[in-house]
Amino acid sequence: MKLNKFLYFAVISILFFAYAVTLFGQETVSKGSLKPPKNGIYVMAHRGAHKNSPENSLPAYRKAIDLGCDFVEIDTRTTKDGRIISMHNSTVDEYVNGFSGKVSEMTFDEIRSLDIGISKGKEWKGTVVPSFEEIMKLCQGKIGIYLDLKAASVPDLIKIIKQYKMERDIFWYIPADRLKEISDLKAGCPECILMPDPGEEKNLGAVIRQFNVSAIATDMGQLSESFVRTAHAENAIVIVDENKGTEAEWEEILAWHTDGIQTDDPEKLISFLIAKSQSRKDAKKLKTD
Repeated sequence: MKLNKFLYFAVISILFFAYAVTLFGQETVSKGSLKPPKNGIYVMAHRGAHKNSPENSLPAYRKAIDLGCDFVEIDTRTTKDGRIISMHNSTVDEYVNGFSGKVSEMTFDEIRSLDIGISKGKEWKGTVVPSFEEIMKLCQGKIGIYLDLKAASVPDLIKIIKQYKMERDIFWYIPADRLKEISDLKAGCPECILMPDPGEEKNLGAVIRQFNVSAIATDMGQLSESFVRTAHAENAIVIVDENKGTEAEWEEILAWHTDGIQTDDPEKLISFLIAKSQSRKDAKKLKTD
């Protein structure tokens, strides 16, 4: 009986592995093929550089480009008439004064008519919600994209991304349990970079191998030196969401050889990285003098 049970689980495991390889394919983007970070570690501007501008807006993305960020994070949602926009919340309530509505129940023109800037400050009056196409046009050749798939069609996104030839410039954050969307991405754009979150470290190796990925997303609650070392052993880079956004936290992230930080203050992070780089150069010069 024990032998039969062993054989049963062995067969099931083999079949599952074959299914996963067939369904998800082999990740064609290797770590070495990614553009190197500008300051030693990838700097991802969470919702754009939005500290002093409306989040997920073209001005916030332009600011991230001007600062020298490596990626901007965008949140993709679909309007009632099928247009893709960038907005974190499922409703517009937080971004517009005196107006309420769900993105999925409003047309693109209705959302476009809203002012998402005035609530941030008078200088931002007239700022509107950008379309996905506008974001692609702005970012193409200037900055990569961390794409958070909130509620948007993967095939529709791929079609637009291919028009702008940005397949290898985008990290796709898709929760690991959304198998249909992951399958759509692998089938429609095998060269695209899937970046799932495995949750606990014990799931890390299995998730990397199951989905054949070269990038992993995580947060400070799960990140550790062991987590990063395990991911690197599987040839996957690690992108972490900061928690406190302090220099002490960034020091810890760097010490563990993490590959990227999603931050709400990219300007401060880049200044910190530049200062550290200069400090190392100064110390090296002193040794050689």
